Amino acid sequence: MCGFVGFIHGTQPIQYKTIMEIMLKTIVHRGPDSEGIYSDEKVTLGFRRLSILDLSTAASQPFSTEDEDIILVFNGEIYNYRELREELKQYGHIFETRSDTEVLLKGYLQHGVQILQKLRGMFAFCIWDKKQNLQFIARDHFGIKPLYYTQHTTDNTIIFGSEIKSFLPHPAFKKELNEQALRPYLTFQYPAMDETFFKGVYKLTPGSYMLIQNGNIQIKSYWTNNFAPSTDSLDTHAQHIKGVLKDSVKVHSISDVKVGSFLSGGVDSSYIAKLLQPDTTYSVGFEGYESMFDETSLAKALSKELQFENKQKHITAAEAFEIIPKIQWHMDEPDSNLSSLPLYFLSELASKDVKVVLSGEGADELFGGYEWYKPSEKMMKYTKVPAVLRHTLAAIVKYLPSNRYTTFLENGAKSIEERFIGHAFVWQEEDALALLNEKYHHGPSIWNIVKPYYNKVQDTDDVAKMQYVDLNVWLPSQILLKADKMSMAHSLELRVPFLDKEVFSVASSIPTEYKVTTADIKIALRKAAISELPEAWAKRKKLGFPVPMRHWLREEKYYQMLRSTFEKVYISEFFDRELLMDYLDAHYEGKANHARYVWTVYVFCIWYEQYFPENALY
Repeated sequence: MCGFVGFIHGTQPIQYKTIMEIMLKTIVHRGPDSEGIYSDEKVTLGFRRLSILDLSTAASQPFSTEDEDIILVFNGEIYNYRELREELKQYGHIFETRSDTEVLLKGYLQHGVQILQKLRGMFAFCIWDKKQNLQFIARDHFGIKPLYYTQHTTDNTIIFGSEIKSFLPHPAFKKELNEQALRPYLTFQYPAMDETFFKGVYKLTPGSYMLIQNGNIQIKSYWTNNFAPSTDSLDTHAQHIKGVLKDSVKVHSISDVKVGSFLSGGVDSSYIAKLLQPDTTYSVGFEGYESMFDETSLAKALSKELQFENKQKHITAAEAFEIIPKIQWHMDEPDSNLSSLPLYFLSELASKDVKVVLSGEGADELFGGYEWYKPSEKMMKYTKVPAVLRHTLAAIVKYLPSNRYTTFLENGAKSIEERFIGHAFVWQEEDALALLNEKYHHGPSIWNIVKPYYNKVQDTDDVAKMQYVDLNVWLPSQILLKADKMSMAHSLELRVPFLDKEVFSVASSIPTEYKVTTADIKIALRKAAISELPEAWAKRKKLGFPVPMRHWLREEKYYQMLRSTFEKVYISEFFDRELLMDYLDAHYEGKANHARYVWTVYVFCIWYEQYFPENALY
């Protein structure tokens, strides 16, 4: 795991290597072990290394062929690199290192862009092929590793890399706020668009690659994550899961440095830890809220039973609020998902012992692990009521005070496409528009963002539709981005064995009735896990990373912290300050639970102050 940044030279000459050195300083946390720079008359590439495989300097990057006609910078891990190396030897390739980096480079020499079809791993990379005057840039199947690019520059320079912050020192980069990003952020709580909060800076779509040649840019897809349910029995599916997960954890544990594991009380991380058998597991909770927001006791109990050491950290409110500016700096874009707080401290805890950890991200999206996937018995019965009557009732209750009954009747008249955008639903769209100044109303609506994904799965059931939206929006833009940024903030490589293309092949064949019912979730996965875990852990209800923010924001100290931020001059540029203060006061006084509303705005403000301090008037 590392970080890179590169640029194709524009029309204005600059001190390319000197500028690259400055750019690399912004991502030193991604690779504190060494630095490398390559520059010629057309391209400059920079790399920060976190040494995991083949710790020798021979495997350092940028990595090139002997004649320097092809140069590679690569962030991630290729888990089947040993098999690919043996295959490439049959073609006559000779290897000088034990690294997956060399395998990737020589795989390109042999297969060109089709090497992507052979890779099993998490990766973002750039290959500069001088003979063809070609930049080949690619991102892994699920979007585990981030990859940004832009041509929003003063002289047609094209910049790409692992983190947006590394673009900022380039003299040709035009740093501008993307005014369209704020509207969807308030509802999704994370940057759900391909274009980021920095105007003209984009995320390369997972499972895609980019070709840049003679000034022309092409973006193509090389992989799709479609479901194809089979008619196999539940027992057969469970056996397939057991086999493929055992293999996935095995290849994800390949390392020349020590590997640990994150551990909560849920089935996902517990299953991974049991298969890995690490020396140490890591868990976090919240001081003062152990009985309400804590799985550390469960993690400790499982570790004791399975004979792992379990190290824990209990986070205080003061620690959480103090670290928010640093978290938002590392995230590159505003992200108000509260789980970034425990994940930051969890990564810090693990990084004191290990360079690599395994974690359970992706299991919910693949195996049906979210509560919102469960069909409601009441809703199933209600949808049998004639549609005309349901729509009439929905139209009537729309004008009544909102409560769980009116919400039920309104949802009963909607299709899944109309009512589901993923887990992260914070501000209702009409409330967000009321809060925002008109200048920021022009961003895409919720429907604009999710519609392209629903269009691809029209012939599937509602659960499969929700999974597909989560796999393509929520997972890469929130879950994986947060996991990468919070772990790399501490120079820690986070690996996710559930998000493996072989695991997906098994998961995609599981029919809905073996994923969720009205009574349970993750049915097939739990059946597989019960052979490895105590029954209580295999069947435990999902808790996630709950954070006591709604309680903290009713404490005077933290209420005043948000209030003082909302009183700053620049707030009026974006929001109706009076309305925002009303939301904050109502929450503080216990009249309503607006914690997520005001927290989402507060996080945007903290991010804005990190990246646009010249505009953040105090």
